Amino acid sequence: MSTTESGSGVINDLIEINNDRVAGFEKAIADINDENIDLKVLFEEYAQQSSKNVQELSALAGSAPHLETDKSVSGALHRAWIDVKSLFGGSDRASILSEAERGEDAIKKAYQDALSSNDLALDVQEIVSSQAQGINAAHDKIKALRDFAKA
Repeated sequence: MSTTESGSGVINDLIEINNDRVAGFEKAIADINDENIDLKVLFEEYAQQSSKNVQELSALAGSAPHLETDKSVSGALHRAWIDVKSLFGGSDRASILSEAERGEDAIKKAYQDALSSNDLALDVQEIVSSQAQGINAAHDKIKALRDFAKA
């Protein structure tokens, strides 16, 4: 599987935002109260999803999985909710989910941008599209939980 130079940049951006997503969910898991144990389980699942995405994307980029990467613009969007520790510590369920959804909005957009960029080889586009489906499903689940918590 090969990628163009601009395709490699797109893949690297996806690696970065997936790494940010892992860090964000790990922070949320550590900071939210045990009364939201179901969210901890869900967030662990989504952190694992992004870890798997990083492995797949790193293989496409022809490198070892990126554990630490430079900060990207799209990554900066996702980091925005990582840095709001107080929102996870004592906040109510709806607030936790609202912050998580904001992070999910950022990664969802990054995948949409990647797929619309036309910089990806067909085989790479298929993998990114498959990952995007998982990201979209995660976003929709978090949004539905948030909506339910607000009701």
